[in-house]
Amino acid sequence: MSAPYKGGCACGAVSLTITAEPVGTRQCWCRQCQKISGGGPSNNAMFPADAVKVAGTLGHSTWQAASGNALTFHFCPSCGVQIFAQSSARMHLKTVRLGALDPGHGLAPEVIIWTEDAPEWAIIDPARESWPQQPPPPPSAG
Repeated sequence: MSAPYKGGCACGAVSLTITAEPVGTRQCWCRQCQKISGGGPSNNAMFPADAVKVAGTLGHSTWQAASGNALTFHFCPSCGVQIFAQSSARMHLKTVRLGALDPGHGLAPEVIIWTEDAPEWAIIDPARESWPQQPPPPPSAG
């Protein structure tokens, strides 16, 4: 599948439409992603920020990532589903949770990051590029 991508939260209060292709897709094993995902990694696609349109009210929470950047996570305040995150270092991108996209989107993580934080039972796909911590940023959209 290709753009536009559609999705939303579990309860239907938040929907999103994305009108561009991702600049990258990642699976992240950092401790913060493990906490928000219930113990596993987060799976994400990074899109140009202006291509991500959200309808509905979002809650948000901000904390400092291991990289030192401020990360703001946007979620449905009714059902708690994560919709996207944004880093203070890359405000031109929105990192959309693959689980928030409708089935059939066809996106999969190309790169696995923060593998040094993965638990010993984690399965890291050896066929994918991986980084023990944060890799270089993806190219700017535009």
